[in-house]
Amino acid sequence: INLIKKMLVFLCKVSLWDSDEPIPRTDLLQGVSGAHGILCLLSDRIDAEVINAAGPNLKVISTLSVGFDHLAVGEIKKRGVRVGYTPDVLTDATAELTVALLLATARRIPEGVEEVKNGGWSSWKPLWLCGYGLSGSTVGVIGLGRIGLAIARRLKPFGVKRLLYSGRTSKPQAAEVDGEFASLDRLVSESDFVVVSCSLTPETQGLCDKALFSKMKKTAVFVNTSRGAVVNQEDLHEALSSGRIAAAGLDVTTPEPLPTDHPLLKLKNCVILPHIGSATYSTRGIMAELCANNLLAGLTGSAMPSELAL
Repeated sequence: INLIKKMLVFLCKVSLWDSDEPIPRTDLLQGVSGAHGILCLLSDRIDAEVINAAGPNLKVISTLSVGFDHLAVGEIKKRGVRVGYTPDVLTDATAELTVALLLATARRIPEGVEEVKNGGWSSWKPLWLCGYGLSGSTVGVIGLGRIGLAIARRLKPFGVKRLLYSGRTSKPQAAEVDGEFASLDRLVSESDFVVVSCSLTPETQGLCDKALFSKMKKTAVFVNTSRGAVVNQEDLHEALSSGRIAAAGLDVTTPEPLPTDHPLLKLKNCVILPHIGSATYSTRGIMAELCANNLLAGLTGSAMPSELAL
């Protein structure tokens, strides 16, 4: 926030919500009144009401995120407002977090830490806290875009035997990781690890549901670092609690934050993180700078470093 403020205050009149907590809706509607540009976060719902509140001067919306499902893209396009976003810069950080989450889930690391703390660690036992390894495994990646490919690159050195991926079309860059294009049904039925890294679209909303989990191996580990709404969480809970699948790791949920009494949080075989995929100091700094530069370019009518094609 401080970096963005420093970049903008010398060139623009800035109205700033100076808090890490989400801006209340009423303050957002008041704050955008008469604005030429809006800089928002993933937690800010920029819909027709907000755009109307901004008025006819609005030229640009710059979001500090790679995702844009919080933006009413149809309304924005209709008004001729440009949109900046921050792709690419968070690819590596998100891929690293995905691998960390997969390993933590598969090898039951949070359970192990808890056993050390609560005195459950006693003598060595042959099958105590056994999990699943990547060596010789089949990994399925749903959505081999920038982040999906970065995840695959990081998983290959662990000795992954086969890497399957699904999506709308096959990807030439998959050859880099010996990726094999497969139907979604085949991917989930043959994979030991299923990693979701697709965008949230009408087609992918609720994609991972009871039907999908029922086709997975009982020993399979499911990981989602894309968007929470890609997963039907009630169906995931049923799959985990019934032993239909072995474990799940989530960095994204619906809603966010997840209520502390949510059923998924009561399961030992479900590891949930608070949406920290891009949470490295360097990544967030680069995102902030890009977000500010997108906004300035939109205000001056020049080319944005990263403009969303509407």
